[in-house]
Amino acid sequence: MAQSFGWSRVGSVATAALLAAAGFVGEGFAVGLGFEQLAALRAVREAAISPDGSQIAYALEVPRRPGVDPDGPAWRELHVVAAAGGQARVYVGGEVKVSTIRFSPDGRLITYLAARGDDEHAALWAIPLAGGESRRLLGFTTEIRDYRISPDGATVAFVAAEPEAEARTKAREAGFTQEVFEEDWAPARVWLAPLPAFAPAVADPAAAAGPPAEPRALALDGSAFHVRWSPDGALLAVDLAPRPLVDDEYMHRRVHVVEAATGAVTARLDNPGKLGEFAFSPDGRHLALISAADRNDPSAGRLLVAPAGGGPLRDVLPALEGDVVAFAWQDPETLMFLADEGEESRFAEVDLASAAVKTHASSTGSGALRAPIMSGLSLAADGRRAALVGDSPSHPAEVFVMGHGDPAPRRLGDSNPWLAAVELAPQEVFAYQARDGLPLRGVLLRPLAAPAGPAPLLLMVHGGPEAHRSNGWLSSYGAPAQIAAAGGYAVYFPNYRGSTGRGVAFSKLGQGDAAGAEFDDLVDAVDALIAAGVADRDRVGITGGSYGGYATAWCATRHSERFRAGVMFVGISNEISKGLTTEIPVEDREVHTLADPWTKWQFRLERSPIFHAEKSRTALLIAGGTADTRVHPAQSLQLYRALKLLGRAPVRYVRYPGEGHGNARAASRDDYARRLMRWMDHFVKEGRPGLPPWELGTGPAAASPPDEG
Repeated sequence: MAQSFGWSRVGSVATAALLAAAGFVGEGFAVGLGFEQLAALRAVREAAISPDGSQIAYALEVPRRPGVDPDGPAWRELHVVAAAGGQARVYVGGEVKVSTIRFSPDGRLITYLAARGDDEHAALWAIPLAGGESRRLLGFTTEIRDYRISPDGATVAFVAAEPEAEARTKAREAGFTQEVFEEDWAPARVWLAPLPAFAPAVADPAAAAGPPAEPRALALDGSAFHVRWSPDGALLAVDLAPRPLVDDEYMHRRVHVVEAATGAVTARLDNPGKLGEFAFSPDGRHLALISAADRNDPSAGRLLVAPAGGGPLRDVLPALEGDVVAFAWQDPETLMFLADEGEESRFAEVDLASAAVKTHASSTGSGALRAPIMSGLSLAADGRRAALVGDSPSHPAEVFVMGHGDPAPRRLGDSNPWLAAVELAPQEVFAYQARDGLPLRGVLLRPLAAPAGPAPLLLMVHGGPEAHRSNGWLSSYGAPAQIAAAGGYAVYFPNYRGSTGRGVAFSKLGQGDAAGAEFDDLVDAVDALIAAGVADRDRVGITGGSYGGYATAWCATRHSERFRAGVMFVGISNEISKGLTTEIPVEDREVHTLADPWTKWQFRLERSPIFHAEKSRTALLIAGGTADTRVHPAQSLQLYRALKLLGRAPVRYVRYPGEGHGNARAASRDDYARRLMRWMDHFVKEGRPGLPPWELGTGPAAASPPDEG
């Protein structure tokens, strides 16, 4: 059983009592994860360290209980923990959703975005580190999407959409609610406003009150997404795109350096393709950013540096066969960074002058020296202590801290203490070779209770395809891996060609060849697991969302003879219509198909699961949200109709009203996880004929109807 870093299992008596009180188990230890536990998992989503490095503020995601709490997305609370260790404190808890946590420049306040009290939209709030109540510092007519406080603490720069014109508001109130597709948008602007004092002085009641200071917008072309101050407060770095559309956000954001006083653009960094985080160096002379290597690079994973006054961008890690996911300036000549490398994670630094790289922590270590899979990084002002967000095979994301000279990151909290008494399935990296000789890897969970022979196998395919699975915590509502392993399944997460984490060249291997060698890799993974004695050839299921849903539909039709059942979530079935109905047609063309969506008709047809529907004998559950703008719901409907009319294999289509490209609400998530596993149990593990009942319990206290047949 996988262990966390230096955290022992809780004693059986105390833990059993704790779990029983929480309603998770009756007596003793829980064998494997359950649905109620999966739905209750808490996880850290962002962390910020105080300037002096003594405290760490973080956002803790707290799910609602399906069927018990009012339905909706998870809450996010603000917690604070000392870097030296100790009990975390809840600063802002309950029914709230905090985000974008930052310390004020003097370290006395924790600022965050949230809609609280009478707020109609997310506003800027603050709470003293020393304790006390939160106060709203700044509200705006529209939602504040990003913000930064100037180094002197006097001004806040924030990003918010331009307020709606009065005439348009009146027309809408009169019933003119028509939408002019992709035209009736308002650009997001960078606004500057004086930062109010947290505890304003009591005004002289006899003095005349002056007008409140109104935020002023910078006259920048395009729509803004993020804003950063230079160390001296004279400049701002802003990423701008022509429009506030998702496609523009993906493909057209470029960093501009702007005078804060006038809004004049002094430099433009021509980052190629996709863009991630960006920040000024401590001396203000350079900007670092995470960018794609070129326009056709599927992901932003290169760490680039350029003069703040303009000039060429330089890749400071040209030999990295991985992806940079976060960085922070330690000093003007040193960048600290986190990189995904294959299924593992590394925390390191690079010296800009010498290009020398020094590794501080890696998840490839062993025992107490093994780092988590790291995804978030925040540095203290002196650069000698870092707050990290990390997960492992034994726990979801938590806060870690690592100081200069420490041998490994140190975990600071336990958001799911009951998880210590849940026996989890063992997890490992499993390597295999594709039919063309390409070395491939993925993450394997073996059945919790070893079967007498090969186990039923569930292939859980990631989306993107510019994504990958790391050797960390992998169980979620869309991939309930530990639940499956507890039920006797082997579960495999393949990092097929086109995945990230292995460099730019590897991530491009599937481009222009949709459902070609990339999905052959999935069949080859099954064969490798069969050959290794892990999987039962006759009991194989496949599931995935988005591009993983495409893989599921493809394997359930084109390779139907290899799979008993599939669960396709927000997936693709028709390559001809997909590129013309998605919100990201440019991104799809530039980093996936490499062709306009009205070309290569025959190729697109033959790479569509609906083209192979007549071959399908695989029981397929199709699911998705009715408000999905990434993969249009028609993709699900078309495949359902084809398979239903053919009548050669069991098929069911479950729609989640109002959900988008993935489920956000607690009830929708719980329902999908339960349906996925019941479908697999019915067809893969038990080999039953006919459909299971369509009804499902509405919460943990409701029993599901028994299977028919």
